Amino acid sequence: MARAYRRITVMSPIRAVSAQSWVTMRNVGDADPVSIVVPVFNSQESLPVLFQRITDVLAAERREFELILVDDCSRDGSWSVVTALARDHSHVRGFRMLRNFGQHNALLCGIRAARHPTVVTIDDDLQNPPEEIPKLLARLDADADVVYGTPRAESHGLWRDLASQITKLVLHGAMGAETARKVSAFRVFRRHVARAFDEYRSPYVSIDVLLTWGTQRFAAVTVRNDPRPYGVSSYTVAKLIRHALNMMTGFSVLPLQTASMLGFAMTGGGACALAWVLGRYLIYGSVVPGFAFLGCMIAIFSGAQLFALGIIGEYIARIHVRTMDRPSYVLETSTDERTHAAH
Repeated sequence: MARAYRRITVMSPIRAVSAQSWVTMRNVGDADPVSIVVPVFNSQESLPVLFQRITDVLAAERREFELILVDDCSRDGSWSVVTALARDHSHVRGFRMLRNFGQHNALLCGIRAARHPTVVTIDDDLQNPPEEIPKLLARLDADADVVYGTPRAESHGLWRDLASQITKLVLHGAMGAETARKVSAFRVFRRHVARAFDEYRSPYVSIDVLLTWGTQRFAAVTVRNDPRPYGVSSYTVAKLIRHALNMMTGFSVLPLQTASMLGFAMTGGGACALAWVLGRYLIYGSVVPGFAFLGCMIAIFSGAQLFALGIIGEYIARIHVRTMDRPSYVLETSTDERTHAAH
């Protein structure tokens, strides 16, 4: 079949990027077409490079693809770069959020917009090398519906790496899948899995948990993790901890079960303390002297009660938010059409 070649010139607010790109505008091989979803935030410098590298990799694979760029209300010129790419290349589609909703919310928007049977999600910071995409696609076989690209080594700094590991442990409890400890933002999955959460509507979004609603067939492959060439990450330790808490209270009953177990433990401790007091009275004819013992017991039991009430309060807050029917995201505009759709 004939290929259509064109010279790509992308204008960004920083500089113009010009490169000879062998872009296949229609499927010329037997490989299934893919939709590549990229959440975008303050990445005007990396987007042209990311686009070029993805194009080169998939052109070598002889694979048709669409590139979906979801701008999560960036403060730089990222949206200008997205619109320029979409204007010059029909297989590039852009969506812009009305405000900053978060990475997973932006991914949900892009996944729902995907048209092809296979979806790839990749970050915009070039730490996930696009050259590793074929490795993930090759692993997507009959026994796997979702494949994660697990980095050989984390390279975000001590505290963020530690917070990331804690988040994965929490995700393991929420997902109930062993592969949870190998999750990353670099994923490949079958589009039909997303049907399980087509009607999902909540401001609290975890793509990895939602994927478990549609399948339990997960796999992981080891991939390279490159240093970030532009800017700094907007993900902080505090944001990762907040995301972990949202996953625990939004997609799991583990905190409630923990509170129940703590209540049983405190009840057992109180019973033991009562037995000790009664035993001392029967043996020595006196009760436990002093205020310290009584104060410690009151503090322990009061703390356990407040902890349990706090967990219950978090769940009640989630119920309250769901009753308000807040959307997962709201689109300001897109390159497909001008819209203010809420989802």
